[in-house]
Amino acid sequence: MQERDEPRDRPERGGPHPSAAIGIIGGSGFYELLEPWWRGEVPTPYGPPSDAVTVCVVEGRRVAFLPRHGADHGVPAHRINYRANLWALRSMGVRQVLAPCAVGSLRRDLAPGRVVVPDQLVDRTAGRTQTYYDTGAVHVSFADPYCERGRAAVFKAASERGEDVHDGGVMVVVDGPRFSTRAESRWFAEAGWSLVNMTGHPEAVLARELALCYTSVALVTDYDAGVERGSGVSQEEVFRAFSANAERLKGLVLETARALEATRDCACAEALDGMELPFRLP
Repeated sequence: MQERDEPRDRPERGGPHPSAAIGIIGGSGFYELLEPWWRGEVPTPYGPPSDAVTVCVVEGRRVAFLPRHGADHGVPAHRINYRANLWALRSMGVRQVLAPCAVGSLRRDLAPGRVVVPDQLVDRTAGRTQTYYDTGAVHVSFADPYCERGRAAVFKAASERGEDVHDGGVMVVVDGPRFSTRAESRWFAEAGWSLVNMTGHPEAVLARELALCYTSVALVTDYDAGVERGSGVSQEEVFRAFSANAERLKGLVLETARALEATRDCACAEALDGMELPFRLP
């Protein structure tokens, strides 16, 4: 893991990319982190990531930032090159990923503006490439999709900031780009699920296939259609809610990056132990 030392020599633009200790994948409305120390393209065997990667310095620790949808939100959820995004971060040395995202609420008690750290995921997408392992018998454990140490770091950061963050919940991931019908939304809620989102899968499972720690930090932007009593969810409503809470979420994510321990002793780090992989990991 990258040590916490202030970088001295800034790499040239277009030159070899620097290493980073932590990766942050920004979601809707979260297109930049801090003033970049470095910005550049990171090539991968799976094509280009959603955008250039920037590296910022947070208390002497390098943090790589990648906007999930591109800096201009030009890439919809179902067209994101998730494999390239995660591979690019790992190739830079990232082993811990924080993934802020916008979600709809399936529960009346999780109101817009609430931050939730989910502990489970349900995949309702179709047709998305969701593995790096196209050959061989490589079956990773995914019973607990999020890193427990990463989740603990979010709660520690929230406590230090005086934030009320909800612990746990099931995030169901749908293809989009449309929002749910009322019937779908009620079905999800009746199944006991808490949040609905369009990007959490395959991002989380691809992180596990690269033995990365992955922690979702979900900002509730709206009540989903089955909970909402009005005309249903609108794009304008989602973007407005995220914009109103963007700086608060950014502050929490940055504080979490500071709280993350450099040494990994979690199950994520051992996810590929004993497996014969069809390629060499970066």
